Amino acid sequence: MELPVIDLSSYLSVSDERDPRIQSLCAEVSRNLSETGALLVKDPRCTVEDNDRFIDMMEKYFSSPHEFKMLQERPHLHYQVGVTPEKVEVPRSLVDEEMQKKVKEMPQEHQPHTPVGADLKWRYFWRIGPRPSLTRFQELNAEPVIPEGFPEWKQTMDSWGYKMIAAIEVVSEMAAIGFGLPKDAFTSLMKLGPHLLAPTGSDLEKYNQEGTIFAGYHYDLNFLTIHGRSRFPGLNIWLRNGQKVAVKVPVGCLLIQTGKQIEWLTGGDCIAGMHEVVATKRTIDAINAAKEENRSLWRVSSTLFAHIASDAVLKPLGHFAESPLASKYPHLCAGEYVEQELAVINLKGKN
Repeated sequence: MELPVIDLSSYLSVSDERDPRIQSLCAEVSRNLSETGALLVKDPRCTVEDNDRFIDMMEKYFSSPHEFKMLQERPHLHYQVGVTPEKVEVPRSLVDEEMQKKVKEMPQEHQPHTPVGADLKWRYFWRIGPRPSLTRFQELNAEPVIPEGFPEWKQTMDSWGYKMIAAIEVVSEMAAIGFGLPKDAFTSLMKLGPHLLAPTGSDLEKYNQEGTIFAGYHYDLNFLTIHGRSRFPGLNIWLRNGQKVAVKVPVGCLLIQTGKQIEWLTGGDCIAGMHEVVATKRTIDAINAAKEENRSLWRVSSTLFAHIASDAVLKPLGHFAESPLASKYPHLCAGEYVEQELAVINLKGKN
């Protein structure tokens, strides 16, 4: 199945959201988020050159010596800023018995790879956007960490991060309109959220066997996740109907996936999308091509997690509060929810 590509240009160029063309486009966005949990978007403000510049810098960083990268580690802040080394983050499917049961019930061809330990990927968390001056969740809103020797770091991270947040905000407005909610139903809750530009780095020189799991089967705990195009394939996602799809992001496009917070806000109308990153035959082919061209063998994902503000309350919005499933989503502070999830995946309480 090919995911649909939504061109955001029309929405950006039309001021009247009541325009029938805009209404139709917004309905398509909300329908795809609800029915599949994923969609591809093309945003004229996010260029191929922007993505390449970002990936070039992250390849350079991840290929730095281990000792250097560990200087940016902040375990006492739940790894919510700076670097998270490989073999720290535990995939949800490794510790969630209910999820393991559901996996076993899947048809064989749609089952994910079975993780046997913590993820082999590195990750870097970089805050995007202003933080609240007063919050109960200081560690989720900590100051960023800048590695030495990268004078372009802040400008490159902020530039790409703000552009991807802008794309998420447009999609969030369109989804709200499509769902019959006020245009700012989601974006108003995102203000001052702990948004994270969160590139991952997987060492394909070290780990290059087909079937190697870089990020085990899991969902994202945030609102919406957006990915730029990676130079190495390997991302598998699961649609709401249980179908496993190997993602192919077209050049110049961005992939958006639903996270747990939008599931909460829609009372289960949207479901947090499951995904994994593994070395496939296509990954191995890309590794061989990179070797021939003497390119970096670090697989970098240009990923951003858009969050609901830590002190905002997660609850089904508008007509979703009347949903039969709404009782499964009790009122809960977003920061409390995030801390609960971080404890499960081993990113909280480490010192």
